[in-house]
Amino acid sequence: MCQNWVSDYESILRLYDRAEKAQKQILCQTPGKRSVVCLSYGDAGESKSFANYSSACGAMNPACYKSKRVKPTVILIAGVHGQETEGIAALYNLITLMETGFLPDGTEKNELLALAKRLRLVIVPIANPDGRARVEPDAIVGLTGKELRYWGQGTWQDGSLCGWPECKAVHPMRAYGFLGGYFNDDGINIMHDNFFSPMAKETAALLKLADTEKPDCIYQLHGGSNSMNALLQPHYVPKEINQAIFEIAGIANEHGEKEGLPFSILPIPDVPSGKNPPSFNLVSALHHVCGAVSACFESNEGLIDEGALCWNREQILRSHEILFEETFRYFLNKSLL
Repeated sequence: MCQNWVSDYESILRLYDRAEKAQKQILCQTPGKRSVVCLSYGDAGESKSFANYSSACGAMNPACYKSKRVKPTVILIAGVHGQETEGIAALYNLITLMETGFLPDGTEKNELLALAKRLRLVIVPIANPDGRARVEPDAIVGLTGKELRYWGQGTWQDGSLCGWPECKAVHPMRAYGFLGGYFNDDGINIMHDNFFSPMAKETAALLKLADTEKPDCIYQLHGGSNSMNALLQPHYVPKEINQAIFEIAGIANEHGEKEGLPFSILPIPDVPSGKNPPSFNLVSALHHVCGAVSACFESNEGLIDEGALCWNREQILRSHEILFEETFRYFLNKSLL
């Protein structure tokens, strides 16, 4: 049993309630009447804003949206899909570390803590608590691909698995048998909401948070079956954004390889084109609200039947720690330039 793996919604709420060092806010209420909570640490200082981000880019001067601040700001979001509990557990640990100086099992993480204290750190531990509440396992580790698809994408009315990517062909999800953890109680997958007119309160709340915080970096923490750790690059963003993600992935890989936890270093994508253009998803939308380096981290999920790479809970949590450490260090170093 991994004492540091805590991913259920009720435990997140208890941690939120007893947090004393964080600035706390409830971002919204879900269709299922659950709170999306947010905890923030550190003060980035004021940033004068004369325009929204789009208009500032139109003025050819992003500083009209956000002036340079003393500290970088990083937003970490988990639980966009309810069955992807890896990031939730990692953020539970990070919040506990910020509050107590230790992980839940009493382990010290002095380097990670020291780096985190130099930032403004904004944490949304479960962005889709409706979906999380629907998923019974606390982790996908040790389950099969079929079980992952059941808990993640759910079933059609005839009991057959919706699967991926077919579960995205209907939105909001209707005529289902079991509504998987991908969706809130209105059947909306907030990763693929209508970002120009959000259908879900959760989506609108995350976009508002990004605009308010004006962060340097936003990560969504997802699970990627039995893939290697991968920091996915968004489409429809400036090349410089994906260059930063490419650099961070390389640095994290150098660190991770020393512990047998490598990261994929994905090539910078070309300009989107073609008959089936890539998705403009929540990762892309968050960039366009605030200009941040916005990426999706897909960690290994420990499936027992899909691929040779099958990490345990401790390895998955350690992968997140490596990503956090190197990301915090990257933006702290960048802020000194």
